[in-house]
Amino acid sequence: MPARIRQRFLAGALILGFFLVWELACIVFHVSDLVLPRPSQIFETLWRRAPILWPHMLQTLATTMTGFALGVVTGVVIGSVIGVSRLAYDTAYPLLIGFSSIPKVAVVPIFVLWFGSGTVPAVLTSLVICFFPIVVNIATGLATTEPELEDVLKALGASKFDILWNVGLPRTMPFFFASLKVAVTYAFVGTVLSETVASNRGIGNVMMTASSNFNVPLAFAGLFILAALGVALYAIFSLVEGQVTGWATRKREIAV
Repeated sequence: MPARIRQRFLAGALILGFFLVWELACIVFHVSDLVLPRPSQIFETLWRRAPILWPHMLQTLATTMTGFALGVVTGVVIGSVIGVSRLAYDTAYPLLIGFSSIPKVAVVPIFVLWFGSGTVPAVLTSLVICFFPIVVNIATGLATTEPELEDVLKALGASKFDILWNVGLPRTMPFFFASLKVAVTYAFVGTVLSETVASNRGIGNVMMTASSNFNVPLAFAGLFILAALGVALYAIFSLVEGQVTGWATRKREIAV
């Protein structure tokens, strides 16, 4: 059996073992469903409530991807400006760090005040919580472009935009995709955070309603859905990253 297939098989077995240990621990120690439901109960809830959960899952996914896409565009633009301009770096970086330090739960009521409850505050919360990693990675990637290479291109008549477009941005691709995999998980956090506060749709609202009704298996089912969506999007970006930035990967195999 090839090493890569064996590694994936081992990883799958360990994940399955985790759920088996969880199930057995709940049975052996008589853990109440109100404290920690068994995985079998959670999956049974997912299957039984699928017609109800499906629209909420699509709502959360659509909201998250909208906020994430806006966050990517915003992060790339701001990161590019900061990465090529020292003045922009000195001006914008302290403001961005200060803004990123604000707990995003504090901005949700402001968005609700401005735009009312619903999808818009969730999109904006997703945007503001996910764009900062993209800004940092894009700016870092541009800042690490070798000055000698820039000098050679300038000597050949390349403009600052030519250097940015043909050298700077391609060199940031590994940084960019690394930030995407982090930012997409943050985007789900922002969406669910807003849905629990100011929305009557989405997985966040389902979890809030389930908690108020002491329906813990349904609340955990919402967590499982969010985890599955996050893992799926992470895997998609990893595949795209391998195709786009394969040249930057020096070592693919990780020793076990």
